Amino acid sequence: MIRSLAVSLAAAALAWGGGSTAWESNSYADFLKGRLTGLSLTRDGRLVLAPRMDTVWNSDQAAVWAMAVASDGTIYAATGHRGRVYRIPRNGAPEIFWTADQPEVFAITFDAQGRLFAATSPKGKIFLIEKGKANPVFDPKEQYIWALAAAPDGSLYAGSGETGRIYRIDKSGKGEVWYETGQAHVTSLALDSQGRLLAGSEPNGLLYRIEAKSKGFVLYDSSLPEIRAIVPAPDGSIYAAALGGSVAQKAAAAAAAAATPGATPSVSTSITVTADAQAGIDLKPKPEAPKPPAATEAQPVAQPLLDVAGIEKSAIYRIAPDNTVETIWSSKEENAFDLVTDGSDVTFSTDVRGRIYRLASDLSATLLVETREGETIRLAKTAEGLLAGTSNIASLLRLASGVQASGSYESAVHDAGTVARWGRIDWRGDFPAGTRAVFRTRSGNSLRPDQTWSEWSTPISSMAAAQITSPNSRYIQWQVELSGTGAALDSVAVTYLPQNNRPVVRSIQVTPQWVATTATRAAAAPAATTTPSYSITVTDSGSAATPTSAGTPTLSLQRQGGQQLLISWQTDDQDGDKLVYTLWVRGEDEREWKKLKDQLTDNTYTVDADMLADGRYFFRVEASDRLSNTPSTARTAELVSPPVYVDNTPPRVTLSYRPPVLEADAEDTGSPLRRAEYSLDAGPWILLEAVDGVSDSLHEKYQLTLPSLTAGEHTVVVRVYDSSGNAGLAKKVLR
Repeated sequence: MIRSLAVSLAAAALAWGGGSTAWESNSYADFLKGRLTGLSLTRDGRLVLAPRMDTVWNSDQAAVWAMAVASDGTIYAATGHRGRVYRIPRNGAPEIFWTADQPEVFAITFDAQGRLFAATSPKGKIFLIEKGKANPVFDPKEQYIWALAAAPDGSLYAGSGETGRIYRIDKSGKGEVWYETGQAHVTSLALDSQGRLLAGSEPNGLLYRIEAKSKGFVLYDSSLPEIRAIVPAPDGSIYAAALGGSVAQKAAAAAAAAATPGATPSVSTSITVTADAQAGIDLKPKPEAPKPPAATEAQPVAQPLLDVAGIEKSAIYRIAPDNTVETIWSSKEENAFDLVTDGSDVTFSTDVRGRIYRLASDLSATLLVETREGETIRLAKTAEGLLAGTSNIASLLRLASGVQASGSYESAVHDAGTVARWGRIDWRGDFPAGTRAVFRTRSGNSLRPDQTWSEWSTPISSMAAAQITSPNSRYIQWQVELSGTGAALDSVAVTYLPQNNRPVVRSIQVTPQWVATTATRAAAAPAATTTPSYSITVTDSGSAATPTSAGTPTLSLQRQGGQQLLISWQTDDQDGDKLVYTLWVRGEDEREWKKLKDQLTDNTYTVDADMLADGRYFFRVEASDRLSNTPSTARTAELVSPPVYVDNTPPRVTLSYRPPVLEADAEDTGSPLRRAEYSLDAGPWILLEAVDGVSDSLHEKYQLTLPSLTAGEHTVVVRVYDSSGNAGLAKKVLR
């Protein structure tokens, strides 16, 4: 139902609609639109207390780009935009472990010997950090190093940008190009259960399996540009998260800004959705990405990114051991940044309020928690629980055992379409002893809650006192606080009575049209049971075949049609109410309106023009929404048409003949003349020109110089039309 806000709320009392309506939230999709604090949203659409979330570490940094967990449980976090690696021991104070000479540390990892490696950007280098000291291990002369992966044999792999190369560094520190992807960036690396290297790329979203130097196989060609994270599973499956926009390029831009003196670095890793140009969508080109080295036939060349709206922004894939691929989750609103597996369950993080989801084996998703940070970029499993690294501002959070003591949910803003009178708020759920749900509401007339909105109402915790006290307005929002183990909220309904808006009559049109008369229609109908009183049959002798005692009658040609006026009107009702109409007519010289028809539900009506004498008339349409509202709240609107001239009288035509000139004098009492034409001896009609050059007045003269006529009798017929389409005719017999 489409409604609009009344221009002035104080001018008059509101007319409320005839029936109330309800805004209901009772499904997973409904509740997903709101904000959760300390609550989870289950796969079947229930709000319950979330797992306990502890803050492990907070900082003044922009983002946690990477995490690594040592065997003793110590956490290392690589951050931007000051190039720091933090050490967070299990029991102890966090500390700055190392500060790089570049603004970003995008990747860190432990090797099989427990040594920590870190990669800096821009001007990417790889360092070995031991006892707080960093020693350069390898300098690939690349701008960025996005990912590191340590192999069981002690070698180290590094994925670069902007050339899309993969390097292998052996235990002695000797590095070489291991694989050329032909892409702009290698954004993720991992080793599968057989020790084979897996690599994700950007901007073509290719997932590679690399078994030896320069020997690669594309496991999957995603429709999304970037493979952001890769997680091999023990059963040989591979899980991958793909993005619709270049995080690599966004992060690179932030790093470049941070490396420029005086520049203000951007901390956002927001995504631009991209797609293949063959998707059949209107595409808007972006600046072309840096060109990678020439690719071989087996190595696709990176294509420029293209912005596309309305497609999936991200997806999570499962590649089975037999290389079959299944999309197990996708979204048009959220970007999935990282994932971990736990048996058949997949836990992943996104950029919408830092959400963390759990995807079960049946592919149903549970929103575990909203961290309320800008983005949850990285996930890692620890003995104490799932670890989450966030951005804006960089922090580490841990989902521990147990649940929160309480949590709250803030709904999305609901638009009633117009000013509404609020009724009750009702809810359903499970609330065992010791649990409770406390609701509050607020309302306003701006789309987003701001200082013009009302304050949150007093708490509502009982169904018996669930009347909403927020002011009448167009928009409303509710929040709930759940407390106590076992509390679960299934649905919420806000009842309201919208203001009844007045209908609008936008236009009236009156169109003349010719229709068959009743006599004509009857003549065209099947033969009646009664027979005519007489018939005429003309023979080749010209005499009547069966003359009757009544004589031979003259055959009259009946007029085959009459003129009607089609009156039509256009109306709108912002509430979508069913409208009923009343049609009125008034002559120009009349004072009172005469009702033509009422209880009309169609927006057209026809009237015989013969019912109205010649003259100017006005038509009035009155629209009412009383069929959809109570008598006390129904509203009406009306509109009067422009004057309509009704002219049923044809022009009067007089002919005079002074050989060889035939003169026609035409006059009309109501409408100006528009056209004249003549026919000689029943021949075709030929246009005549007015003596003054234009047929535009009530009185016109026409002259016709007839050609040399053959001896004998001739007939000339002149036909003159007025602006109402009436035709006046005159005949002259020439001898």
